[in-house]
Amino acid sequence: MTEFTPFASLFGGVMIGLSAVLLMLVLGRVMGATGILTGFVNPTSGTDWSWRAAVLAGMVSAPLVYFAVTGGMPTIEVPVSTPLMLLGGFIVGIGVTFGSGCTSGHGVCGMARLSGRSITATLTFMVATAATVFVIRHVLGG
Repeated sequence: MTEFTPFASLFGGVMIGLSAVLLMLVLGRVMGATGILTGFVNPTSGTDWSWRAAVLAGMVSAPLVYFAVTGGMPTIEVPVSTPLMLLGGFIVGIGVTFGSGCTSGHGVCGMARLSGRSITATLTFMVATAATVFVIRHVLGG
């Protein structure tokens, strides 16, 4: 059963949207997590690497900020085995490569810019997600 967390979800969405707007406003860059990670691993310049490192550090340190505010670590339950998570990550990596971006780049930033390519990519992500959940839960019984 999935918990209904409207206020935490709203806060998270506002923070993601605000960070995307600030990155575009300050650096003129789209906040796509995959592109940020790719540029961090294979940088084109020192200044390009530094802002990517700062964004990734913020993503990694967020649970520590959550702990400082609430006094407890966020609960994360993953209902699949490690091999299935690795397989899923590999499949997502393939999709990100062929889709030229991820849900943060297309879904948050691209759709906000009314990019037809991003709208199509996001619709494809959502349909594939719904189909995957249906097959795993109702066909395979997972």
